[in-house]
Amino acid sequence: MTLIVALRYLVTSGAFAWATRIVRPGLYQGLEPQIRREIGWSLASAAIYGIPAGVVAWGWQQQGWTQIYTDFGAYPLWYLPLSVLLYLFAHDTWFYWTHRWMHRPWLFRRAHAVHHASRPPTAWTAMSFHPWEAVTGALVIPALVFFIPIHVAMLGFVLAIMTLMGITNHMGWELFPARLVHSRLGGWLITASHHQRHHENYQCNYGLYFRVWDRLCGTDRGLSSL
Repeated sequence: MTLIVALRYLVTSGAFAWATRIVRPGLYQGLEPQIRREIGWSLASAAIYGIPAGVVAWGWQQQGWTQIYTDFGAYPLWYLPLSVLLYLFAHDTWFYWTHRWMHRPWLFRRAHAVHHASRPPTAWTAMSFHPWEAVTGALVIPALVFFIPIHVAMLGFVLAIMTLMGITNHMGWELFPARLVHSRLGGWLITASHHQRHHENYQCNYGLYFRVWDRLCGTDRGLSSL
């Protein structure tokens, strides 16, 4: 599982780094030493993410411990998209509060500063964490599968969204069209324009997928001009 997580990171971040060279040539110029550090921290994070993922895979296939199912008829079809939203909201909630916690001075200096050492963030930054922070990120989705039923295909979809948003929110340019980013729906979603403001100002825009907690807690500071 560690190998799978590491390969997923290298392939997906590499693909978006390549796209950046096409769409924003020169954006990462001079950042080669930073990118090497990001890849090193990210591969260490992959080792940490792989442990609970391996436990879940074993518990599901060998022990039947999890709530992952394969029969589309086991639950109503309307539950398929609902389960995805439940997972994303639960993950977003966990991420928002642990992220704010990581910005407490003691923890920031000892752990989260590794992530913010990426100035500016790049397509390689998404998993660039200190091991302490990687542990907090590695636990939430594996924990959810023991409590909230989800079809294995929908779980794969959740992981794909997690990977896509993690990378595109850091790559320094806006993948999504302006008409979405500045729409009423876009006002509740986090994209690169929103998360870039967090890397600029630190004390705002803590969410991962949705702006719900940022808005409720008064930490939403709008969009950066990418």
